[in-house]
Parts: sequence; C-alpha cells; structure tokens
Amino acid sequence: MTLKEKQDRILVLFEHLTSLTKHQLPEDQRDPRLHDLGHLHRGELFSCFHKEHLEEATHLYETLYKAKNFDDFIHLCEEARQIVNEGMFVYAASVAVLHRDDCKGLAVPPIQEIFPDRFIPAETITQAMKDDHHRKEHEDLVVDIEETGNILNPEQRLAYFREDIEVNAHHWHWHLVFPATWRPEVMGKVKDRKGELFYYMHQQMCARYDCDRMSVGLQRMIPFQNFEETLEGYSAHLTSLVSGLHYASRPEGLHIRDLNDVSLQEMERWRERILEGINLGHVHDDHGKEVELDEEHGIDILGALIESSHESKNEEYYGSLHNWGHVMLARVHDHDGRFHENPGVMSDTSTSLRDPIFYRYHRFIDNMFQEYKASLHHYTKTELTFPEISISHVTIKAKVPNIIHTFMATDELELSHGIHLDGSTKVKYHHLNHEAFSYEIQVENHSDTVKHGTFRVFLAPKYDELGNRLILNEQRRLFIELDKFHHGIHKGHNTIVRNSTESSVTVSKIHTFNELKAGVGVDEKNTEYCSCGWPQHMLVPRGNEKGMDFQLFVMVTDWEGDHVNGEPSLICADAVSYCGARDHKYPDKKPMGFPFDRPIDARTPSQFATPNMSFTDIRIQFSH
Repeated sequence: MTLKEKQDRILVLFEHLTSLTKHQLPEDQRDPRLHDLGHLHRGELFSCFHKEHLEEATHLYETLYKAKNFDDFIHLCEEARQIVNEGMFVYAASVAVLHRDDCKGLAVPPIQEIFPDRFIPAETITQAMKDDHHRKEHEDLVVDIEETGNILNPEQRLAYFREDIEVNAHHWHWHLVFPATWRPEVMGKVKDRKGELFYYMHQQMCARYDCDRMSVGLQRMIPFQNFEETLEGYSAHLTSLVSGLHYASRPEGLHIRDLNDVSLQEMERWRERILEGINLGHVHDDHGKEVELDEEHGIDILGALIESSHESKNEEYYGSLHNWGHVMLARVHDHDGRFHENPGVMSDTSTSLRDPIFYRYHRFIDNMFQEYKASLHHYTKTELTFPEISISHVTIKAKVPNIIHTFMATDELELSHGIHLDGSTKVKYHHLNHEAFSYEIQVENHSDTVKHGTFRVFLAPKYDELGNRLILNEQRRLFIELDKFHHGIHKGHNTIVRNSTESSVTVSKIHTFNELKAGVGVDEKNTEYCSCGWPQHMLVPRGNEKGMDFQLFVMVTDWEGDHVNGEPSLICADAVSYCGARDHKYPDKKPMGFPFDRPIDARTPSQFATPNMSFTDIRIQFSH
C-alpha cells in the first residue's frame, strides 16, 4: 500500500463527524478489543482534562496503537468510529496516527476542519448553512466571520489573539503529542522532559499573551488568586454541532463550586501540598519515599505532578490541580449538572485559549513553577559566559532595520469536511501577521579553533504599562522565545544570518484536507512534530500604531556542553523548543527558557550581560 493510499484511508475516518448518529455497533458484533468502550455518550463534549473521559480515551488510543498492522488499525478505527463519542474518537485516533511506526509520514487533518464549530462562531456557521440551502449548482461559497464582541468589553481587543484559529489548534495538537496519560511501558516510547515541556509551553503562552495585552493598551493580566474569587464573564459564541448546545457562557460574578467529582477543599489541599514540597525541596512518591526536586529534574517532576500526568510521583496525594481546574472553570455555570448544560470552552484543549480565564489560571499555575525556580541559585557569570566568544552587534533585517511591521491578513477555512454541505463552503477570517525579517548576528571568535554555538533568541517589551523601564527580573517573565539554533563560529569575525521562518518555535506548514487528499505533504520524512508548533504568523506580538519598544535578546552558549548525544538528524522538528524531537531526548541540556527561567538579581541588562549576550532595542509597529 502506498503512503498516499494510507493517507486516503486515514482522511475518511475524520470526515463529517459532526453528522454521526447515536446508532452504535451492538456489543456482540464488536471486535473484542473494543468491548469496554462507549461510556461517554455521543453528542457530549469530550474533555481530555476530565479523568473519566481521559481514562476511556487512553484505553482507546492504546488499543489502536497496539493494532497488529495498518489494515488492523484501520479496521479498529472504523469500528470505534461507530461506537465512541465523536470528540474522543478524534483525540484517540489522532494520538495513535501520530505515534504508530506504520503511520510515519501520514498527517492528521487539521482539527479546525474536522470540527469547525470549535473555531467559527455559531452565527457564521448558521449563515453558511443557510447559504448552502440556496446554493447554485457547482457554486463555491464564501462567508465572512462574525465578530464575537464589541468595545464595551475591553478584553475584545485581544480577540485576534485568543480566537486565532491556529493558536487554538496548536494547543490541541500539543496535547496530542504529549497526552497526560502517556504510559512509556505500554507505548514503548519515552517522552523526554514531558513535565518540563508542559511548564514551558504554557509559560510561554502566558508571556506572549501579556506582550499582546500591552500592545493593545491593556495591563498585564491579574493572575487567578484563589478558589473563592468571583470570575469575569465570557461568551464564546460557539455551538457544538454534535450536541446542538452552546458552549456555555459565563455570566459576570460567578465563582467555582464543588463538582460531583472534586471539591474546592481538595483543590486547595493539593495546592498546599505542592507548595510545601517546593518549599521543602522534595516531594513524596506513592511509597512515602522522598524525591528531591533537584536542579536537573525538579521542574520535570513538578510539571508531571501539577498537570497531573501518568508520571506524577503521587497522584493520590498531590491530585490533579491543572486538569480539574479546567473542568471546574468550565462547569462554573452548572456545577452539579442539574441543567444538562454543555461545559464552557475551558473543558477542551481546542477551545480553552479563547477564554481570558485560561491565561489567568495558567499564570496561577506558573507562579507555582516560579516559586520552585526561585529556590534555585541565580546563574553565575561562569554559567552564563562562553569564553572567547562575544557578540558585537545584532540587527533585525527588515524593510526598515530594527523595525518589524505587523498587520491583519485574510485567510479562509473550509467547512465542508466537518459539516455535511452540498459543496465547498469557506469562512473568510482575519489574523495577525508580520513582514518577513531575519536576524543578522555579528560574532567574534577570539580563539584559534572553530567553536560551535547554541544561539538563543528572545524578545520582551522594554517598558511597562505606565511607560516605566521594566527591571530585568520583571521583564524576564515577558521574554518570549523566538528561536534556538546551532551554528559553527569560525576564528575571527562571523556574520550569521537566520530567517524568522526557520524558528524553532513555529510550525512551518499545516496541510489542509484538500492538500492531503491531493498528496501534498504526504512524506515518509514527516513526524508527529511536523504539525506541532506555534503558528508562524503569531511569532511576534502585535505592537502598536506608533511603534512599541521591545528588546531583542541574543545569547550564544557552548553547543559542546548543550547538546545531547551529538546532534541527531531531527526530521521536520519544526518547533523543537515547544515540542521536543521525535524519539530523541530534548536536544538541549540547558533548562527550558534559559537564561530567563530563574530570578535575576541584576536590575538592568548591562549589569546582567556577559560578552556572549546582546540586548538590542527594536520596535514593532502595527498597521491597520
């Protein structure tokens, strides 16, 4: 069977899932491997944060993963598609496709085309369906996306960020690559530094969000503080086509209540136990043994504990603070289920980034990680310096040097693969974008030999909301990683040019249903990580109309000390900083976010900088 034929068989599994009926394959006609499935009913919203949903989904993806061969895998998928919840099927089948060896080179179609109702406002989808009823023969339709709010809500200024289709798709896909319940002993593959990646990817999303808040004139977010606080309101304007119910709105002034599965008291107890472990410098595993939160593994242990993933040292004692937090926030309007309401968008990895509370809750989570980071020693000059290497100058090469222009661009999303329509129907929407640019880095090698460097590129606002210069320790939590790459440094002067499209954070290309059907992007060299990554068009913050002041930070460290087992041939590891490298260890020994992952006692860049660092003032200017 050719790769193209395999891809075609995969694509069929993911089409028109919003139209499935509740009919299920009778128990006696099922493959025995699928007998204990179907607990979560069709039409309900699947959540990979909800423990019971996740247990069933894990059983399914492990079963699909262990299928004897590709034909057996497709057979199991086809049967499961008739039995299980629609969202659970997509989650489990996607995890299996992304990890099975006989699916290498195959792609899961974009979640925004499988379930467009998770990304496109209900008003727009309704209009598309009406237009479809009056379609002329062979006519292709295009509808404009509806606004989801207005200026009465200041948070609407950030709608371009929170409702960005590919940003939300990135969050969904990251959780496919790193399932909370991934069991290496079952799957035969270890996800290196998975807990630390959970911490870092979400920390970076919060930093990006704050950079964009400041870009549009809003203050940085106020972290979620405690489980008693009243919450801001939010309406997603999404309706689930599998249930016919809206994703719930959250009226202003509600607060979290006990659920049938978990109580506020348990959440508070778990938080106190985690903070106690951080303060003591160790946690207890499920046998009562002390596990040190050392510099090398502490953040990884904490990430697994807080999520909580299968790697949690003691889920019974430390609970599942992150996952249940999502569920409780999504159920705040109908905590005991008496009204049979859909949950809010916080229940789903493909929709939760739309809600401002996502970022505030994750800042609350990140503050615990930062408490741990504060317990570690500050980096010394020796740890920060790369002897005999210095950076003399860095320039952003764009139309105007050191100024990056951003603007709103137009794109289209095809609906007809997710919704039964009589022909092609596209939604026209807008998203942030930026002009092409590159980094030009002038590096001096004062030794007599070729050195190898890891180049680390970050960006952060220079001033706070009131126009005051940010002190470096405050600024460090706003630094977003733009790139990280390996490059040789010859004796003497070097000019190194790196294009922004080569970023180690962003994904280069997401192929559509139609492209995959045509064989585009079907390549044996692809890996699960080809579609994992932050969208390229959102690489830099929006900036403002007059030009917002940022600092570009570039640091080069000794690659000989950074790399892990030489440089593996990382195939299509687009966003290695966020998504790791398939079947390899994370290819950088340094802590994620280095050197901004720990508190800094210097107030200014000049007090902190070593010769192998550079702080460059740049501006980001937005044009309507």
